[in-house]
Amino acid sequence: MKKRYIVLLAILALVGLIAVKLVGTYNTLSASQQQVNLALAQVETQYQRRYDLVPNLVNTVKGQANFEQKTLTDVVNARASATNIKLSVDDLSEENLQKLQQAQDGLSGALSRLLMVTENYPSLQSNEAFLNLQAQLEGIENRIAFARDDFNQKVLAFNTLYKTFPNNLFGSILGFKLMPYFQAVSGAQNAPVVDFGN
Repeated sequence: MKKRYIVLLAILALVGLIAVKLVGTYNTLSASQQQVNLALAQVETQYQRRYDLVPNLVNTVKGQANFEQKTLTDVVNARASATNIKLSVDDLSEENLQKLQQAQDGLSGALSRLLMVTENYPSLQSNEAFLNLQAQLEGIENRIAFARDDFNQKVLAFNTLYKTFPNNLFGSILGFKLMPYFQAVSGAQNAPVVDFGN
């Protein structure tokens, strides 16, 4: 009879230890996941700043009578496409993050083309409102890069925590999964070729 109680106590102690570890793992992974969620919200806040700036930039440029309408249309369409994609940690997958990033890269590309074309309009280059919007856009692009980097750091911390033993065993049981990173813009690995006519 005594032996039976000892075995029962040992089993209860083991179950208790596993339960405590499960709760600890859940709390730790949840806290780390919330950090990722906060970082993703910061990225989206910076995207929203850029979305809000685009109409002012387009309207300022539109004031030029002969400005290329296709370039303006591309920017407006890219903005509309980018604003349609929203993410949360719950639907954060490699595919969804890639869709978001492609839409944002499309907007960045359209804005870059717009700024390149504006170089052909000296009156725009001396327009104080345009120069102010251009400086704001540059600042926002820097904030976006910083927010993406912070997001990737939080994802790295979460994924590292998730992959360590015994979190890797309990994490999937508790419904957690590895999270994807923002990737560099395609072609960013290639250095630009500069030719000074030599």
